[in-house]
Amino acid sequence: MYQAELIERAARFRSAGDDPTRNLSACPTLVLNADYTPLSYYPLSVWPWQTAIKAVFLDRVDIIESYDRAVHSPSLDMKVPSVIALKQYVRPSQFPAFTRFNVFLRDRFTCQYCGSGHNLTFDHVVPRRLGGRTTWENIVAACAPCNMRKGGRTPQQAKMIPALQPIRPTSWQLQQHGRCYPPNFLHETWRDWLYWDIELEE
Repeated sequence: MYQAELIERAARFRSAGDDPTRNLSACPTLVLNADYTPLSYYPLSVWPWQTAIKAVFLDRVDIIESYDRAVHSPSLDMKVPSVIALKQYVRPSQFPAFTRFNVFLRDRFTCQYCGSGHNLTFDHVVPRRLGGRTTWENIVAACAPCNMRKGGRTPQQAKMIPALQPIRPTSWQLQQHGRCYPPNFLHETWRDWLYWDIELEE
């Protein structure tokens, strides 16, 4: 199966034909930066429809795409935005926060010792009892069985070498990893603003 077909199936784009009966709570708005790229890929930058409409009236965003679902009031009659773009560019931070989730994302949600994607936790490559610190450069994703097996030993002592040397990733690197993990719900109007760099098939 081609890569584009896999992504298409994983993302499960919903048809615009479903929009008239769509509950408003199921109408999130994809938020793009001023350069028309998502503010974040994982988690994907989305706002509730109320926040998006408020931003429209404050003239902070441009509406790029809309759902067929509309909201009405005595002074308002407009379609709910499905894609908006900020008018002012927000410069992303160079380095992401050091969190358990971001460690997993850096390591592509796989144990760095056996490759499993189940029961993930994190491991100090150099054990704390030997002076190992809790830093990007000394933490890797590890499944619980491998974590237990390695215990308080060094990789050399345990003969368990991480698949990749742990590094402090840039935000750009994490964003690239995040693009491999589409969320379970994407609206069809979002597709032109996501995955635009997929290699075209001949």
